[in-house]
Amino acid sequence: MSNELKVPTMAELFAAGQQPEVLFWVGCAGSFDDRAKKITKAFVKILNKANVSFAVLGTEESCTGDPAKRAGNEFLFQMQAVTNIEVMNAYGIKKVVTACPHCFNTLKNEYPGLGGEYEVVHHTQFLKQLLAEGRISMEGGQFKGKRITFHDPCYLGRANGVYEAPRELIRKLDAELVEMKNCKKKGLCCGAGGAQMFKEPEKGDKDVNIERTEQALETQPEIIAAGCPFCNTMMTDGVKNKEKESAIAVLDIAELIATAEDL
Repeated sequence: MSNELKVPTMAELFAAGQQPEVLFWVGCAGSFDDRAKKITKAFVKILNKANVSFAVLGTEESCTGDPAKRAGNEFLFQMQAVTNIEVMNAYGIKKVVTACPHCFNTLKNEYPGLGGEYEVVHHTQFLKQLLAEGRISMEGGQFKGKRITFHDPCYLGRANGVYEAPRELIRKLDAELVEMKNCKKKGLCCGAGGAQMFKEPEKGDKDVNIERTEQALETQPEIIAAGCPFCNTMMTDGVKNKEKESAIAVLDIAELIATAEDL
């Protein structure tokens, strides 16, 4: 298979009179952060392999406004949200998938009040659906028997009750899923939510991401799996802080599947 990724834009499809099955909302992290771009590419490879008709907004996509809203700037949030909603509604968008729980939560729960009503799914839910429909096969291969612990992103888990989709995918890899003492409803934040990603932490005796990484390391994992670009950054920083980066990988669910599928 060629290494060239097929990523059509809504503008291209619209001009050709086509409507994709789903809009892939890439998000700021997935677009601009070098580490998160790898997650975006992995997910696109899976979409291409599964022959999913999708498109991105490209330069027409702006930040959902999540960081502005969490930092208390409601005015900026509404400006960003309304701009995005006008673009999406003009294209007749019905279904959106995103690899970022912050985008997922904002699009799903906060856009309807401003006129943006869409079916919004997290990429782990979408991947689970592709698996159920037989559009991806997911042979475990190199992950068979590997100890993997899953860190629940706050906006996926506790805010929206999505716990099983990512875990089901890990099990399908024939991996050994090992749970942290704080998981699912008792999950602990990685330390990036609420716009904390973009500021230095307040004074204290330990950063949240170090505490969370220590909980992950207690499970003696070979891989820490995540479903959020912010969590990925925080857990990676935690693993580096513990000087374990040569022994423990921090990978998004999409990266695990793309690797298992040899994409």
